[in-house]
Amino acid sequence: MTASWVAGATRARSLARRRAGAGGARRIAACGSVHEAVALLGETPYGHDVRRGESLAEAQWAVLATLLWHLRVLAGWLPRQGGQQVRVLARWFELANVDELICRLSGGEAEPEFALGSLGTAWERLRLCASLPDVRAVLGASPWGDPGGSGAREIQVGMRLAWAERVVESVPQARSWALGATALLLARTRLAEGAEPAGQARGRCRTLLGSAALEAASIGEMAGRLPAAARWVLREIEDPDELWRGEEHWWQRVEEEGRALLAGGGFAAGPVLGSVAVLAADARRVRAALELAARP
Repeated sequence: MTASWVAGATRARSLARRRAGAGGARRIAACGSVHEAVALLGETPYGHDVRRGESLAEAQWAVLATLLWHLRVLAGWLPRQGGQQVRVLARWFELANVDELICRLSGGEAEPEFALGSLGTAWERLRLCASLPDVRAVLGASPWGDPGGSGAREIQVGMRLAWAERVVESVPQARSWALGATALLLARTRLAEGAEPAGQARGRCRTLLGSAALEAASIGEMAGRLPAAARWVLREIEDPDELWRGEEHWWQRVEEEGRALLAGGGFAAGPVLGSVAVLAADARRVRAALELAARP
């Protein structure tokens, strides 16, 4: 065990305490207005980026910006292997940036980009793209690989599958999380949206979940054809309209297993992955609490 792993794991456990928790989220949700909720949130560790007077959208974005900051700090404390694992997990923020870039290129109003710093993969080139074919070309020449098409949804699905594949390869303890997320994505794409993954995206689905799942005609049939490490996310779901329950299953499992990793002994990758999991789950819960506070 190297000194850098000890320092990184210690830092991970310390960062994991920098969250609002279920109780804090309940207090935020109980506020009578967004203004009150944002003021309360600013007194928590999310005050790193949350500012008084922000709108709901601004505060929700700031919650994620704080999570990203924590990941950047954590990566800096870890040895090369650990830092690379955090960078792989943090690729979600590059995905989010590309989603907003696609929105902007399609004429929509996009949210601000996340400052990725050393956690970025290809964003400095992607942010200069002027069209969706440009985005595909840059991705194809980067570690993301070709998404399989130049359409907005093709790029989004292709990037998510590439991310899952990379997580499985480089963060073994997060394998079931990545496969569960891929199963949800495939179910939503094929059975809710009526679209078929093609080209590189189809190949990645086959690699991650097996060929049989790609031919399933229902949620139940797909669940039966998935590998055990992915099947859990679709349990007790029959209708594509209920896939939101699968997302709840996914977050519940990630948070529970994250807590177990944090509670385990040792100073290696376990506490680091656990910290990332519980911080991400907390950010999601706080964003939902803000939305509840905003309701009339």
